[in-house]
Amino acid sequence: MPNETMKRVVVVGSTGAGKSTLAEQLAAGLDGAFVDLDALNWGPNWTPAPLDVFRARAAAALTVERWAVAGNYRNLRDITWGRADTLVWLDYPLPLIMGRLLRRTVRRIVTQEELWGGNRETLRMQFTGRDSILLYAARTYARRRREITAELARPEHEHLTVWHFRRPAETAAWLADRLAEWRV
Repeated sequence: MPNETMKRVVVVGSTGAGKSTLAEQLAAGLDGAFVDLDALNWGPNWTPAPLDVFRARAAAALTVERWAVAGNYRNLRDITWGRADTLVWLDYPLPLIMGRLLRRTVRRIVTQEELWGGNRETLRMQFTGRDSILLYAARTYARRRREITAELARPEHEHLTVWHFRRPAETAAWLADRLAEWRV
């Protein structure tokens, strides 16, 4: 049975760090819901949901007792971070993230993997367009690190147990320990 001190987890970090993968694994271990904020936000043709709709979707998804949420959306922090008891920060080096992101993007393009709202990544979008996820990750990396550091210092987030990982091996060891604990 999952530890009673960890029921609601937010996983944050740079684009491509592995937030969704880890949150999905944590949700399974917690026997809870996996909440992908991108899935709640993106509609067809990469159209974002209106903010009030997005916030309502997120609030509804987090009404269950146990969950793990993946995403960095600042305009939802009061809902996600405010309701969480644990925050996991995947703070990996930019070269590692870019390599992961490149592999993921190429895989999605080749397989035509359907993403949120029926969207798909395209060669043009990701490698020649201004909406490239690779450019976005490079542009937001340093800012995201500063924002998360600043947010964690705020009094309204003192309730969070924070796990800050700088290497995937640290994250993997921590996850393996949690899953082993929860199986007992």
